[in-house]
Amino acid sequence: MTGTPIEAVIFDWGGTLTPWHTVDFAEEARVLAAAAVDADEDAHQRLAAAGDVVWGRSRDHHTSATVADLFVEAGLTHDESLLEPAASAAFEALASRRLTGEPLAYLVGTREFHGLSLQVDARVLVPRPDTEVLVDWGIELLRGELAGIAAPEVVDLGTGSGAIALAVSRAQPRCRMTATDVSAAALAVARVNAERLGLSIETACGSWWSAVQGRRFALALSNPPYIAARDDHLEALRAEPLSALTPGTTGLEALLEIIANAPAQLLSDGWLLLEHGFDQADAVRAALQVQGFKRIGMRRDLAGLPRCTGGQL
Repeated sequence: MTGTPIEAVIFDWGGTLTPWHTVDFAEEARVLAAAAVDADEDAHQRLAAAGDVVWGRSRDHHTSATVADLFVEAGLTHDESLLEPAASAAFEALASRRLTGEPLAYLVGTREFHGLSLQVDARVLVPRPDTEVLVDWGIELLRGELAGIAAPEVVDLGTGSGAIALAVSRAQPRCRMTATDVSAAALAVARVNAERLGLSIETACGSWWSAVQGRRFALALSNPPYIAARDDHLEALRAEPLSALTPGTTGLEALLEIIANAPAQLLSDGWLLLEHGFDQADAVRAALQVQGFKRIGMRRDLAGLPRCTGGQL
């Protein structure tokens, strides 16, 4: 059997990403497992498991996990552990793409969100953990104040990969979920995810409420683009769809449009929940008040920053 020792792949990596470069193993384990040993199911499983072990150890002991740690935990650092040339080349190709700033989720093709494994690629924004706060709020309302509605109409405006719509549908299958997006390509990803997960959602193409004009909903959720056009953070996100990140000069354009047209699309006592930038909570609250929303509340993200604001008509 011929091949390249895994140690050589690690040590030849070099350059900007050194052999002992600190990485995020919550995702990096998936990249290495998918790329380096794609044809070896046993090794694939060992690498994935090793990522969990190393990440847990790193967190518990306040140390940094490394690429070498993963291979040690996976038991793939012995002389007899070889990577075939094709696997070695695939590994290095993915490493090179990662160095250009391409999200790890695009490299492996999946991202975990609220317990769901979602297919993602350059057509959609990579789902973020902070958006789970919005999902949890929506589920809380469906289990609480909206529990008396047998089949509540719910809409996810700007669904992208379908993350919000599918997570809410999985938790509350009685709801009639509609997922909208202005991008037909993004909706194709959402439909694939729904089919893979065995969840039933309706999709509609159009800009915000125009995709569902004439309909009324008990609950609307949205994680619209909210980064200002000149924000420095956009450079680090250049591999993701720009239209899913920034709506214009202030970053508030999409949020204000959704809020302004919400009364015509929500049932009496219907709810609107929105994710926004950490410094936009006051502006969103004020806009909701202008449109007659009451019981306006705010939820904080995993870092304790204001991240979601919503209210009831």
